[in-house]
Amino acid sequence: MAEGTWEKLSQVAVLGAKYDSPERQPHPKCLEGTRVDILKLICGLLDKRDKSQIIWLHGTAGVGKSAVAFTVAKRMKGLMMTETTKIETRLAGTFFFSRKHTKRSTTGHFFATFAYQLASNFPSVKNDMNKAIRETPVILDSSESLRDQMMALFRRPLWHLQFRLRECPPPVFAVDALDECQPATVADLISLLGEALRDPELPVFHILFTSRLEEHIRKSIQKEEMHPLVYEIPVNTSEEGVAGIISLDGEDVDNDICTFLQHSFMELRNRHPDFLQPTADKLARLANRAGRRFIVASTMIKFVNDGYNDPQDRLELMLELTNELLPGTEVYELYNRILSTCSNPNRAYQHLSIVAALADPLPISQISKLLGPGQGSDVEATLKQLRSFMDIPADSSHPVNIYHSSIRDYSSDSSNCSLPELQPILPHSLLAYSSFRLMIQDIPARTALMDALLKLKSQNQAMQPHDPRNLQQSLAFIVEPPEPLQVLMGLLWHRGARRSGLRSWLRTFDGHAWLQTQCGEHYLQTQKGEDWLQTRDWLQTHTGIT
Repeated sequence: MAEGTWEKLSQVAVLGAKYDSPERQPHPKCLEGTRVDILKLICGLLDKRDKSQIIWLHGTAGVGKSAVAFTVAKRMKGLMMTETTKIETRLAGTFFFSRKHTKRSTTGHFFATFAYQLASNFPSVKNDMNKAIRETPVILDSSESLRDQMMALFRRPLWHLQFRLRECPPPVFAVDALDECQPATVADLISLLGEALRDPELPVFHILFTSRLEEHIRKSIQKEEMHPLVYEIPVNTSEEGVAGIISLDGEDVDNDICTFLQHSFMELRNRHPDFLQPTADKLARLANRAGRRFIVASTMIKFVNDGYNDPQDRLELMLELTNELLPGTEVYELYNRILSTCSNPNRAYQHLSIVAALADPLPISQISKLLGPGQGSDVEATLKQLRSFMDIPADSSHPVNIYHSSIRDYSSDSSNCSLPELQPILPHSLLAYSSFRLMIQDIPARTALMDALLKLKSQNQAMQPHDPRNLQQSLAFIVEPPEPLQVLMGLLWHRGARRSGLRSWLRTFDGHAWLQTQCGEHYLQTQKGEDWLQTRDWLQTHTGIT
């Protein structure tokens, strides 16, 4: 494959979407001895050679879908297509969607990512991809037709593998967290993959889907033309050796969670010899309150073993708290209780909401800068109390990542949080406001752009009286440099301070910080600023400027 073309494909492919990408660490995976029945069922389905198939594994948040997808992908990666090959494995490609990463939340790079992995695993298709990209370079653009990308980067390469793979076990593709992809594009993706699976000129291959049972996904997968292709889990199964219903939240999960908790506490004791291993009764209590959700059990372990507090004390606290949890409310209630242990639970909830709302994760230092000297003054101290919710890298230049999408669900709606005297915020509005503030702060007084606008202003002044007045007024507006106080008032309006206005904002942390800037000092020298200095609002503040 031409080096330049391969380099282009490698740059477009979203490597973070691969099942074993370092971007996704710590990787969720099934502990040895757990999920035995469901893994056996899935791997058995993936070995079938009679027809191509979608195995759709669905369940509620936190039941372990991604762990199953990772474990299956890892097993397929360890299986060779033939006994003689040392390169070609059963795992042809993976794409793990994620709303917290822009390129992993859309289908724009989906087939390019599959193509890169497919060509890496089956080098014989590189020439086909090289030709397709050379003929239509725009095929790698994320805005290009999804159908055209599928034809050039997926169906055509697979077509050339038909004869080579005739006597081989089916290659496998794994797509995790389909519900984290933008809903508007999911239906097209499922439909196009269904077309490929029905194509008699392609080799038999299988696709593992995992998702929540979202309505738009259910409708797309359960269409009449898709029905023969789909094996849905949970389902009533009749295969030999498989009885009843196999699902992600069946009765056997309680035992799996007990095994997971026991293993985790044994690892904890290896690092803390004084830690007393919980009794079987305590393990059973914790497992029962997890409500068959691995995310709850995992969060419990992270809370106990946060590396900064006595794990024995944290375990006892967790046992006390979980006694009161009600089945079906485990995740959000547990999050509430963990937040209640923070020094300032309300502040912790606000910062958690902001981190979860970011389109792309940021390091703590950048979050602090983004929020400003008021809201951002205690970001590091607050987030370090939330290690149960998010990965706080030792290297401060690395981004902070929430562990699970249920945390985003929890923080996106303040009604999910039952903290007393909760002061809900609109994280997206706050982030927009903070971004505007930074933009204004960083605009230099004189730039090439401003010089160009000033030339435009001279053109405006030279316009004849009969020229369109609306154009003249528009030009006059866009060339005027922003006056800081006017911009500030506009941003305050955007944040909802329409009634209380500037004075109430000046009493906040951000207002106090702004008064100490050059713009704030200039405001205090105006007539309005001098009038405010004489008011009770000013006298009641404890951050006066001298």
